[in-house]
Formats: sequence, structure tokens, C-alpha cells
Amino acid sequence: MLDLFADTPPWQEPLGPGATILRRRALAEADALLSGIASVSAQSPFRQMVTPGGYTMSVAMTNCGTVGWTTDMHGYLYAGVDPHTGQHWPPMPPAFLPFAQACAREAGYDHFQPDACLINRYAPGAKLSLHQDKDEKALREPIVSVSLGLPAVFQFGGLKRNDPLQRVLLEHGDVVVWGGESRLYYHGIQPLKEGHHPVTGAFRYNLTFRHT
Repeated sequence: MLDLFADTPPWQEPLGPGATILRRRALAEADALLSGIASVSAQSPFRQMVTPGGYTMSVAMTNCGTVGWTTDMHGYLYAGVDPHTGQHWPPMPPAFLPFAQACAREAGYDHFQPDACLINRYAPGAKLSLHQDKDEKALREPIVSVSLGLPAVFQFGGLKRNDPLQRVLLEHGDVVVWGGESRLYYHGIQPLKEGHHPVTGAFRYNLTFRHT
């Protein structure tokens, strides 16, 4: 277990029941993770998905793993094929799975077996409205969320949309893990501010590992 009171990375910050921030946990693996993102997006390019209600998401997205998250006129779903390419989603790059499992263990989830990784790319102004991650059938499994690049303000609430929100700054290398009681807590990302990161330029990338 990491020292909660450490002043050098990585360190842990409790976020809620079953939820933890692993500060700077991904710094050592950042190059490998970003290389993996480039490999995945070369096969299944980033695109801004259209929701069933006709709204174009401001966040650009792709996926890797056995299945990927997408939308159609009927709603949100997981599918084994990228509807834009007609091909299976790319497999997770070698660095992805062991890293996600290690982070889950450090947060208290010992047997995490993710089969999907959603990859979001945020440009300045992009945001993710408050939502629950409830499209997975395996709701006992945690979410492992990795931040790379520009900093962003993460909103973490409760089981109701109007529950009070925590707002925490997530920076390059931070990992958030939540499950258990907080698995269905509402969360989102405030509009990304303009900036330049030495590794990712004008963008923030977010990996979210899930067992569907």
C-alpha cells in the first residue's frame, strides 16, 4: 500500500468509498502508454461520436480490447467491431493490461480483468458531462482511469445527479480508480483549458479500463 502522506510521487489520495487517486502513478509508464494510444488510433482513428439524441460529443474517442464502447440510434453499447472501419477493435497494447491491473490492486481491487479500454482525446474546450458508467454488465468491477497530458478538473459526485460534487485537478500521470459503493457515482470533466504539454501538446488523453 502506498503511503497516504508521501510528498513524492506516487502517492494515494482517498476520493470516496471505494475510490482512490493514485497521484503520478503513470509517470514511469507514460511513454509506453502514449505509444500504445498512437498504435490504436492508427488502426481505429479518433472520432467524435454522435449520441442517440443527435448530439456530437466534444471529446474524440477510440477503443481497444475485446470490445469497444460506441453509440447508435438505439443507445450506448459495447461491440466487438469498430462500426467505422468494419474491423475488430485493436487489441490492447502490451503495456496496457498489466498497468491497469497493478493500479487496481494498489486501490484494493485484486482480480481486475479489463476487456475494454476507452481512449478519449480532449482538445481545449472539450468536456464530459456528468454521467454514470452503467453500460457494463460487470458493475462489481472497478474503473481504472489514467490521465495523460494537459491537466483537467475531474468532477466526482454521488449516486444522484444533483449530489454535491468534488472537483479535483488531475495532472499528467494521475490515475483514478473507483468501484464498490462508488462504482455508479456521477462524474465528469470540466471544459479543458488551453495549454501546451511537453509530451502531448495541446491535448489531454484519458484511458479508462473496464470489464464489460
